[in-house]
Amino acid sequence: MTKKIQLKGITWGHSRGFVPMVATAQRYQELHPDVEIVWKKRTLQEFADKSITELAEEYDLLVIDHPWTGHAAANNMVVPFDDYLPASYLEDQRKNSVGQSYKSYNFFEKQWALPIDAATPVAASRPDLLEKIGEARPANFEELLALARKGYVGFSLLPIDLLMAFYGFCHSLGESPCQYPNIVVGNQIGEEALRRMKSLVDCLNPSFYTKNPFMVFEDMTQRDEIAYCPFAYGYSNYARQGYARKTLHFHDLIDLEPGKPLITTLGGAGLAVSSQSKFVDTAVDYAQYVCSKEIQSTIYVENGGQPGHLQAWKNERVNAMTANFFVDTLPALERAYLRPRYYGHMYFQDHAGQVIVDFLHGTLVETEVLQTLNDLYLKSISMEEANGK
Repeated sequence: MTKKIQLKGITWGHSRGFVPMVATAQRYQELHPDVEIVWKKRTLQEFADKSITELAEEYDLLVIDHPWTGHAAANNMVVPFDDYLPASYLEDQRKNSVGQSYKSYNFFEKQWALPIDAATPVAASRPDLLEKIGEARPANFEELLALARKGYVGFSLLPIDLLMAFYGFCHSLGESPCQYPNIVVGNQIGEEALRRMKSLVDCLNPSFYTKNPFMVFEDMTQRDEIAYCPFAYGYSNYARQGYARKTLHFHDLIDLEPGKPLITTLGGAGLAVSSQSKFVDTAVDYAQYVCSKEIQSTIYVENGGQPGHLQAWKNERVNAMTANFFVDTLPALERAYLRPRYYGHMYFQDHAGQVIVDFLHGTLVETEVLQTLNDLYLKSISMEEANGK
């Protein structure tokens, strides 16, 4: 009797991250009886923070956050798919990337993960609640502030989400962060971004400092207080009938300036294979299966997944089951900002968000924030140089 191959995978602990992996693993096992795939889950914060080096020592399959790409590539902790998959398959993945999702896992001209999930902060609303309170969905920043002052707006104020919002505001105001060797962003743009953020955050309930995006969506669906979220990483689950008490509708972003909608910071997740796996070929074959157009548009999305393949986003049946989540938010994905992925950037990302929290609490002024961010940035660059990458 042939000995069964067992693959262990690690993903993140939400219906969007865990259930589709279990479902696709089950079907793959039915097609390959000699393979068993066991998925475990970690928290959303661990998903963003825990080192791939640690995870790759224990798991064959890793669902990763793309800012880890540079670190993973520099240390060869995951395998480049270019060495295992046909060029035609990777070209299909590239052509069917949702925004820059495919590119986000490409480093040193190698593909270190496949985009299994695509996301960026988008707007969410409760149309029934807006109608009840007699308010329209805001179209610009001034209308957003007016709705926020009435107490109907909420979004995540966790450090990582505030940093992503800061990136987005800077980019929307005309300057992409982290493009210079010694500063995160110019003073004029950086200070304006911080002022805009503070004017909005000052209108919010402080409880949002403890809530990640899907906790905000839980608030919106389980209670009848928050009618609008201007930007949070989209979760198509909440646009599906029966998932929560109320159904959310998701939208493109408000205009920050006339005719110029907000640009947000690309998120999503990629599927990688540990270089330390004893069964790399089998793990790669499963990854190829899960990320194919056919599976992304059927088993994956039907079990709560948020696909990384463009054809799934454009699929009429998929959109019919999610209140048009995918087609309505696709423009935001297509213009989303791709944050840095160099080796040392995770150090910056881990520390910079708290600096913005301190500013919003009133303990720092704009110039102090930007100087502190620049100091963190320079340290992260020095880590890159020390690593020799």
